[in-house]
Amino acid sequence: MLKVAKFGGTSLASADQMKKVTNIITSDTDRKVIVVSAPGKRSGEDTKVTDLLIELGSAHLKKEETDVVLQKVIGRYEDIATGLGLGSEIVETIEDDLRTRLLYDTANEGQFMDQLKASGEDNNAKLLARYLQSMGYVAEYVHPQEAGLFVSDTPGNAQVLPESYDNLYKLREKKGILIFPGFFGYSKEGRLVTFPRGGSDITGSILAAGIKADLYENFTDVDSVFAANPNVVDSPVSIKRMTYREMRELSYAGFGVFHDEALIPAFKSNIPVCVKNTNNPSGSGTMIISEREYVLNPVIGIAAQKGFSTIYVRKYLMNREVGFGRRLLEIIEDEGISYEHIPSGIDDTSVILEADQLTPEKEETILKRVKEELDVDDAYIEKGYAMIMLVGEGMHETVGIASRATKAIADQGINIEMINQGSSEVSLSFGIDEEDVDEAIRGLYEEFFSTKEVLQ
Repeated sequence: MLKVAKFGGTSLASADQMKKVTNIITSDTDRKVIVVSAPGKRSGEDTKVTDLLIELGSAHLKKEETDVVLQKVIGRYEDIATGLGLGSEIVETIEDDLRTRLLYDTANEGQFMDQLKASGEDNNAKLLARYLQSMGYVAEYVHPQEAGLFVSDTPGNAQVLPESYDNLYKLREKKGILIFPGFFGYSKEGRLVTFPRGGSDITGSILAAGIKADLYENFTDVDSVFAANPNVVDSPVSIKRMTYREMRELSYAGFGVFHDEALIPAFKSNIPVCVKNTNNPSGSGTMIISEREYVLNPVIGIAAQKGFSTIYVRKYLMNREVGFGRRLLEIIEDEGISYEHIPSGIDDTSVILEADQLTPEKEETILKRVKEELDVDDAYIEKGYAMIMLVGEGMHETVGIASRATKAIADQGINIEMINQGSSEVSLSFGIDEEDVDEAIRGLYEEFFSTKEVLQ
């Protein structure tokens, strides 16, 4: 069996954590390719290295003093190296790398910040490789450009190019343990470009697909994926097995384990993904697979995300006006805004979108154009919405899910602003006021998970 294992920032935040990771890697010879994040928080009050790098880059762009922040970044790696018993050479290598990156051309601020932020993962990969070598293992740091991980030239939003998969397959020929930095690739012109949110997860997924791994292990700081947010629901049940579609729907709706796009390369290649805890590696974790057996509980998870607004439009006999919806969406498109849902009636419709895309100027423009160009009876924007979603492959085979869910929410005294079911019937979402989210989650959890059984 051939495995790709990715370790998140909390798993690599300190020397002690790095030792745990090393034990996990070396305990299974099937773990061929290891993807690493930048050092994360060591405690609740700590700062991630990536956040320090953003602070460093911002100060440099403003031509402010940078030495204090730079020393903080170097100090994080030095603490880890010292705790691992490594000499000063690796710390000097990292410092030289950081100072070189600060000399990068700042004419394109996006490209400058990309290459600086990526140093967090890149230098952590070098550090882990050096530690494994010091322990007597055959290990090698792999540079993404040399490995052929080519991406689109869109800073902060890189998309993998198809030819990368054939290039990465050649990594199978290398000996020993391969340490690969997450979060970034290179354009065909040789520029470093970072992935969007969940960048290291994306890298791991791409590598799993590229080398045709049998399993992609994603190590984090939780034992498994839970049916609901443990910060809202006390001791929610663990999900032992779930499908790709269920994971993607939950991630889209705000599940913190993965960004909704992160695992697509692995999914497309039908590679199973196992979420495991670095601090409890013997635990079974959560297995994400293409299909699973039907379970008695039709709902596998509940997720919620705040920060939505709705553009409400009303016009008498709107349903008979050919092209009305298209023209409405064109107005929104002209402002560079994407939408999430469009629940409609015969005389009204709402376009639900992420609120941070709207500015006062865009709101004014949209409403003015909607009223003038579509000749509507009324149009306005409401804010402060949250989307709460039920997800489960068994929902489409079960009668009464919507009625149970609406009753559970109503029993909490919460008004539902919108209901939408995906065409696949894997998800059912509700729009509610942001202030009611936690109570709604608890009410839905009690309705669908009151037996406290662990999902299989």
